[in-house]
Amino acid sequence: MTAPGTVPRPVNLWTPPLDSGQLTTVLNRLRSWTAFDGGALLDDVAAALDDVPPAEGDTAPLAERLRGHLARLVTIAVASEAYRDTTAAQLALLARTLQTEPLPRERRAATAHLRRLGWIANELHDQLTALRCLKEAA
Repeated sequence: MTAPGTVPRPVNLWTPPLDSGQLTTVLNRLRSWTAFDGGALLDDVAAALDDVPPAEGDTAPLAERLRGHLARLVTIAVASEAYRDTTAAQLALLARTLQTEPLPRERRAATAHLRRLGWIANELHDQLTALRCLKEAA
């Protein structure tokens, strides 16, 4: 309804910002999203860096979880622009490199790789916490 004495103006029809294919992509990403869990990260880091290495059957699943933690930490670093910090940038680069390396088959090499994953996850987590990109995990 228009006010008396005013002339109605044409309004462009609203068009959605995303088409159905793009909305499907967003929905699928939201469904596969996993929230960052600092407590789980610290538990996995502790298991990887413990004096007693994890049982052989636990090594591969632990490595996979640590890779997931690293992926989330790198995403947080990029989203919060923490990569502007030299230390955070170096840690994120190292994290990306370690994520792509396969778990060695030989037990000692696999344990060493697991410890590297745990160490870098812990260091990146600590750096992001120091930069206030993350809350401190208990």
